[in-house]
Amino acid sequence: MSTFSPNISPYVNAELLLASDAESRGEIAEAFAHLERAHILGQASTVQHVRVHCRMFTWGWRQRSVGECMGQVLRIIGAATKTVFGLVPSGNTGGANISPFKSLPVSPELAELIRKAQMRGK
Repeated sequence: MSTFSPNISPYVNAELLLASDAESRGEIAEAFAHLERAHILGQASTVQHVRVHCRMFTWGWRQRSVGECMGQVLRIIGAATKTVFGLVPSGNTGGANISPFKSLPVSPELAELIRKAQMRGK
């Protein structure tokens, strides 16, 4: 069994907390940026991947963004059914504003956290 999901969880949790804090201050764009970081970190774990897309959906709901909500419904289904097979584009930020099939560069900071989570327990 993979240890990636529990190993990456603290980093994803930290970004989700930062997103909640930013949104509570009315910093909507900053909140979504933290959700995107959480997505990049957790997208190799089915549990974390689905969890982040659900949070993106609720962000979109609170912003009354029909496009974001519709995009997230499709991404939740994709994350739940495709992540286990590794069918995720590296670095994709997860929002409805980008193709769910597009790979993007991963920042060195996030790449290092992912590497640590992959290596821990080996």
